[in-house]
Amino acid sequence: MDLNSPFFDRIRIRPSCDEPREPAEPSCDKIGCRGSGTHRAPKGRGREGQFWRFCLEHVREYNASYNYFAGMSDDAVAAYQKDAVIGHRPTFPMGVNAAAKRDDGQAEPPVRDWAYVDPLGILRGEGFSNARRRTPEPPKRQRHTGVVQRALDTLGLDHGADAVSIKAQYKALVKRFHPDAHGGDRSFEERLRDIIRAHDTLKAAGLC
Repeated sequence: MDLNSPFFDRIRIRPSCDEPREPAEPSCDKIGCRGSGTHRAPKGRGREGQFWRFCLEHVREYNASYNYFAGMSDDAVAAYQKDAVIGHRPTFPMGVNAAAKRDDGQAEPPVRDWAYVDPLGILRGEGFSNARRRTPEPPKRQRHTGVVQRALDTLGLDHGADAVSIKAQYKALVKRFHPDAHGGDRSFEERLRDIIRAHDTLKAAGLC
Protein backbone atom coordinates (compact mmCIF):
# COMPACT_ATOMS: atom_id res chain seq x y z
CA MET A 1 0.00 0.00 0.00
CA ASP A 2 1.36 3.37 -1.03
CA LEU A 3 0.71 5.75 1.88
CA ASN A 4 1.88 8.68 -0.26
CA SER A 5 -0.92 8.14 -2.79
CA PRO A 6 -2.93 11.31 -3.60
CA PHE A 7 -6.14 9.30 -2.99
CA PHE A 8 -5.51 9.55 0.75
CA ASP A 9 -5.79 13.35 0.55
CA ARG A 10 -9.40 13.08 -0.69
CA ILE A 11 -10.63 10.72 2.06
CA ARG A 12 -12.97 12.37 4.55
CA ILE A 13 -12.60 11.32 8.16
CA ARG A 14 -15.52 11.93 10.57
CA PRO A 15 -14.62 12.82 14.13
CA SER A 16 -14.68 9.87 16.48
CA CYS A 17 -17.63 9.53 18.86
CA ASP A 18 -15.16 9.33 21.73
CA GLU A 19 -13.70 12.73 20.93
CA PRO A 20 -15.21 15.42 23.22
CA ARG A 21 -17.13 18.11 21.42
CA GLU A 22 -17.51 21.54 22.87
CA PRO A 23 -21.21 22.56 22.84
CA ALA A 24 -22.04 25.82 21.21
CA GLU A 25 -23.08 28.15 24.04
CA PRO A 26 -25.57 30.95 23.35
CA SER A 27 -24.40 34.48 23.76
CA CYS A 28 -25.52 36.74 26.59
CA ASP A 29 -28.81 38.55 25.94
CA LYS A 30 -27.58 41.72 27.61
CA ILE A 31 -27.11 44.33 24.91
CA GLY A 32 -23.44 45.03 24.33
CA CYS A 33 -22.24 41.93 26.20
CA ARG A 34 -20.11 39.44 24.29
CA GLY A 35 -20.05 36.81 27.05
CA SER A 36 -21.65 33.40 26.96
CA GLY A 37 -25.23 33.00 28.14
CA THR A 38 -24.56 30.16 30.55
CA HIS A 39 -27.34 31.09 33.01
CA ARG A 40 -31.10 31.19 32.49
CA ALA A 41 -33.42 33.83 33.92
CA PRO A 42 -37.24 33.88 33.64
CA LYS A 43 -38.76 36.54 31.39
CA GLY A 44 -41.60 37.31 33.81
CA ARG A 45 -45.35 37.13 34.30
CA GLY A 46 -47.32 36.26 31.19
CA ARG A 47 -44.25 34.66 29.60
CA GLU A 48 -43.93 31.59 31.78
CA GLY A 49 -41.61 28.97 30.39
CA GLN A 50 -39.49 31.53 28.52
CA PHE A 51 -36.02 32.48 29.69
CA TRP A 52 -33.27 34.98 29.01
CA ARG A 53 -29.70 33.75 28.68
CA PHE A 54 -27.17 35.82 30.61
CA CYS A 55 -23.60 35.56 31.69
CA LEU A 56 -22.90 35.26 35.41
CA GLU A 57 -22.43 39.00 35.92
CA HIS A 58 -25.62 40.04 34.17
CA VAL A 59 -27.80 37.22 35.61
CA ARG A 60 -26.90 38.49 39.10
CA GLU A 61 -27.83 41.99 38.06
CA TYR A 62 -31.12 40.76 36.56
CA ASN A 63 -32.06 38.67 39.61
CA ALA A 64 -31.41 41.55 41.98
CA SER A 65 -34.11 43.64 40.27
CA TYR A 66 -36.51 40.86 39.24
CA ASN A 67 -40.04 41.02 40.67
CA TYR A 68 -42.70 38.65 39.32
CA PHE A 69 -45.53 40.67 40.93
CA ALA A 70 -44.43 44.05 39.61
CA GLY A 71 -47.45 46.14 38.59
CA MET A 72 -49.99 44.01 40.52
CA SER A 73 -52.18 45.38 43.30
CA ASP A 74 -52.22 43.88 46.79
CA ASP A 75 -55.60 42.25 46.13
CA ALA A 76 -54.32 40.71 42.90
CA VAL A 77 -51.26 39.35 44.69
CA ALA A 78 -53.45 37.87 47.45
CA ALA A 79 -55.73 36.26 44.86
CA TYR A 80 -52.73 34.81 43.05
CA GLN A 81 -51.35 33.32 46.27
CA LYS A 82 -54.77 31.79 47.05
CA ASP A 83 -55.00 30.22 43.59
CA ALA A 84 -51.46 28.91 43.87
CA VAL A 85 -52.61 26.50 46.60
CA ILE A 86 -54.72 24.59 44.04
CA GLY A 87 -52.28 25.01 41.17
CA HIS A 88 -54.32 27.80 39.49
CA ARG A 89 -56.99 25.29 38.42
CA PRO A 90 -60.72 26.12 38.43
CA THR A 91 -62.73 24.69 41.32
CA PHE A 92 -66.46 24.20 41.81
CA PRO A 93 -68.56 23.86 44.99
CA MET A 94 -69.21 20.31 46.15
CA GLY A 95 -72.49 18.93 47.44
CA VAL A 96 -74.69 20.68 44.87
CA ASN A 97 -77.54 18.33 44.00
CA ALA A 98 -79.36 19.85 41.06
CA ALA A 99 -82.06 17.19 41.03
CA ALA A 100 -82.90 17.70 44.72
CA LYS A 101 -83.08 21.49 44.30
CA ARG A 102 -85.35 21.09 41.28
CA ASP A 103 -87.68 18.82 43.25
CA ASP A 104 -87.85 21.41 46.06
CA GLY A 105 -88.74 24.16 43.60
CA GLN A 106 -85.43 25.99 44.00
CA ALA A 107 -83.65 27.65 41.14
CA GLU A 108 -81.27 25.48 39.17
CA PRO A 109 -77.56 26.30 39.43
CA PRO A 110 -76.05 27.93 36.36
CA VAL A 111 -74.71 25.57 33.73
CA ARG A 112 -70.94 25.58 33.78
CA ASP A 113 -68.98 26.11 30.60
CA TRP A 114 -66.83 23.01 30.75
CA ALA A 115 -63.46 23.04 29.10
CA TYR A 116 -64.07 19.71 27.44
CA VAL A 117 -66.93 17.82 25.81
CA ASP A 118 -69.37 16.03 28.12
CA PRO A 119 -71.74 14.21 25.71
CA LEU A 120 -73.40 12.11 28.42
CA GLY A 121 -74.04 15.10 30.68
CA ILE A 122 -72.51 13.31 33.65
CA LEU A 123 -70.53 16.29 34.91
CA ARG A 124 -73.62 18.52 34.83
CA GLY A 125 -75.67 16.02 36.81
CA GLU A 126 -77.96 15.18 33.89
CA GLY A 127 -77.09 11.50 34.00
CA PHE A 128 -77.92 11.31 37.71
CA SER A 129 -81.23 13.17 37.37
CA ASN A 130 -82.28 10.89 34.51
CA ALA A 131 -81.45 7.87 36.65
CA ARG A 132 -83.85 9.16 39.30
CA ARG A 133 -86.67 9.29 36.75
CA ARG A 134 -86.19 5.74 35.51
CA THR A 135 -88.74 3.17 36.55
CA PRO A 136 -87.35 0.76 39.13
CA GLU A 137 -86.40 -2.63 37.84
CA PRO A 138 -88.58 -5.54 38.97
CA PRO A 139 -87.08 -7.51 41.85
CA LYS A 140 -85.05 -10.50 40.84
CA ARG A 141 -86.55 -13.89 41.48
CA GLN A 142 -85.28 -15.65 44.53
CA ARG A 143 -83.18 -18.73 43.91
CA HIS A 144 -84.13 -21.65 46.12
CA THR A 145 -82.11 -24.58 47.37
CA GLY A 146 -82.46 -28.00 45.82
CA VAL A 147 -84.73 -29.27 48.62
CA VAL A 148 -87.12 -26.33 48.30
CA GLN A 149 -87.14 -26.58 44.52
CA ARG A 150 -88.01 -30.28 44.67
CA ALA A 151 -90.83 -29.50 47.10
CA LEU A 152 -92.22 -26.93 44.66
CA ASP A 153 -91.96 -29.47 41.85
CA THR A 154 -93.88 -31.99 43.96
CA LEU A 155 -96.72 -29.51 44.34
CA GLY A 156 -96.53 -28.60 40.65
CA LEU A 157 -95.48 -24.98 41.29
CA ASP A 158 -92.72 -22.84 39.77
CA HIS A 159 -90.00 -21.16 41.80
CA GLY A 160 -91.84 -17.82 41.82
CA ALA A 161 -94.93 -19.10 43.65
CA ASP A 162 -96.03 -17.02 46.66
CA ALA A 163 -97.55 -18.16 49.96
CA VAL A 164 -101.15 -17.84 48.74
CA SER A 165 -100.48 -20.01 45.69
CA ILE A 166 -98.68 -22.65 47.76
CA LYS A 167 -101.50 -22.94 50.30
CA ALA A 168 -104.19 -23.10 47.60
CA GLN A 169 -102.30 -25.76 45.65
CA TYR A 170 -101.65 -27.78 48.81
CA LYS A 171 -105.32 -27.82 49.77
CA ALA A 172 -106.35 -28.77 46.24
CA LEU A 173 -103.89 -31.68 46.09
CA VAL A 174 -104.80 -33.00 49.55
CA LYS A 175 -108.47 -32.95 48.62
CA ARG A 176 -107.69 -34.68 45.34
CA PHE A 177 -105.48 -37.52 46.66
CA HIS A 178 -107.10 -38.11 50.06
CA PRO A 179 -108.48 -41.68 50.40
CA ASP A 180 -111.94 -40.32 51.28
CA ALA A 181 -112.12 -38.80 47.80
CA HIS A 182 -111.63 -42.29 46.27
CA GLY A 183 -114.00 -44.26 48.41
CA GLY A 184 -111.31 -45.37 50.90
CA ASP A 185 -108.82 -46.42 48.21
CA ARG A 186 -105.29 -46.15 49.68
CA SER A 187 -103.38 -46.41 46.40
CA PHE A 188 -102.65 -42.65 46.51
CA GLU A 189 -101.35 -42.64 50.10
CA GLU A 190 -97.68 -42.40 49.08
CA ARG A 191 -98.48 -39.50 46.79
CA LEU A 192 -100.35 -37.79 49.64
CA ARG A 193 -97.36 -38.24 51.98
CA ASP A 194 -95.07 -36.61 49.41
CA ILE A 195 -97.45 -33.65 49.15
CA ILE A 196 -97.57 -33.23 52.94
CA ARG A 197 -93.76 -33.47 53.25
CA ALA A 198 -93.33 -30.91 50.45
CA HIS A 199 -95.71 -28.53 52.19
CA ASP A 200 -93.84 -28.95 55.48
CA THR A 201 -90.55 -28.21 53.72
CA LEU A 202 -91.89 -25.00 52.19
CA LYS A 203 -93.37 -23.98 55.51
CA ALA A 204 -90.04 -24.52 57.26
CA ALA A 205 -88.36 -22.41 54.55
CA GLY A 206 -90.76 -19.56 55.30
CA LEU A 207 -92.50 -19.61 51.95
CA CYS A 208 -95.96 -20.26 53.32
